[in-house]
Amino acid sequence: MENTIKKYREQLGLSQGSLAERCEVSRQTINAIENNKYDPSLQLAFDIARVLGVSMEELFKP
Repeated sequence: MENTIKKYREQLGLSQGSLAERCEVSRQTINAIENNKYDPSLQLAFDIARVLGVSMEELFKP
């Protein structure tokens, strides 16, 4: 599943670590998601979208 997390994260000036802390996961988890090496749970996907202030459809594309 492709995603645009990095794009929106960088627009907000957030590091992977900052996003990870706000979503209560590790920086490695965010890195793996951004590099399409790990598909997040539905709850984590909602948390990331909430923190970045965008919809799930804007973040994840099938």
